[in-house]
Amino acid sequence: MEPHRLDPRTARRIAISSQLLASTRPTSLSDVVRHLTLLQIDPTAAIAPTADLVAWSRLGSAYRPADLTHALEQERSLFELDALVRPMEDLGLFRAAMAAWPQGPRSRSWLEQNASFHRDILNLFSRSTRPLLSREIPDTSIVPWQSSGWTHQRNVGQMLEFMAMRGEIAIAARRGRERLWSLAERVYPSQPTPVLTAEESLRVRDERRLVALGIARAKSTKMPLEPVDVGEAGEPAVIDGVPGVWRVDPAALGQAFDGRTALLSPFDRLIYDRVRAQQLFQFEYTLEMYKPKEKRRWGYFALPILHDDRLVGKLDATADRKSGVLTVHTIHEDLPFTAGTRDAVQREILDLATWLELETIHR
Repeated sequence: MEPHRLDPRTARRIAISSQLLASTRPTSLSDVVRHLTLLQIDPTAAIAPTADLVAWSRLGSAYRPADLTHALEQERSLFELDALVRPMEDLGLFRAAMAAWPQGPRSRSWLEQNASFHRDILNLFSRSTRPLLSREIPDTSIVPWQSSGWTHQRNVGQMLEFMAMRGEIAIAARRGRERLWSLAERVYPSQPTPVLTAEESLRVRDERRLVALGIARAKSTKMPLEPVDVGEAGEPAVIDGVPGVWRVDPAALGQAFDGRTALLSPFDRLIYDRVRAQQLFQFEYTLEMYKPKEKRRWGYFALPILHDDRLVGKLDATADRKSGVLTVHTIHEDLPFTAGTRDAVQREILDLATWLELETIHR
């Protein structure tokens, strides 16, 4: 079909509305996760954990982190897999991949070499009447896991990750940063969700991802955890002044738009694809927490600032829960703030501090 022709403002507004960042807010955490398809788990909490920041950006201060814990550990309406929280009804989209995992020869070989280690852990979980921490599981590996990174010879942790990806065990709860593991059958529903083939799962996931993003590329750079492209989902579109063809969710076309101001996690899906953020919003962003302090332009964990239909700057702030203070170091203005923009950003910072139950201090 002939591609839809969009001006840049329309494309931006589609992306913002599809990410539930327009003026009409969702009313429940389950609605947010179901629509976005995921919340990313990341241990960095310079201000708040990213899953909570993403939920707060959509729901406002009515959201409480305990809501996420309750959905994961009591309701079981959400589940965590590979550092992503997803709706439990989407479990069937991952069953085919679980059954085929791992496909990489290195991981497959390590599992085969440690078949007895694998059995030992399964037997331990079968006997246990409660979920277990990784440090409660003996290392009976035959061949240690080799890596140039932090997983080197962390054999228990690596085997648990592998078993979770295979759908044999699951994360039952968290205690701080530690995960409690159990047999998958004790965490996932007793009534199994429909299992799709690998091809069907890929198609549905692409379609769901496009609904969440609004507009995306058919093919893009491979990303960790979750793709940012959408295959042949949706319909073709071109954006004035932006090269190439995009895919757009047809249901997002022709919708009215009313924007608002929002502070976003660095892992927020509106800006997670840095190339897309640059092309749609002319927004440059790099997460600088791994850079030496003297080489940072925007801050350790700078929050992108959305105002109406533009990404207008970054907030460099730090939450110190011991002293009860949210310190605002700098507000970087990518686009010069009007008085109205400045007031709206200050209100959002105050709302962030209120949500965190901290006092705001500007340096």
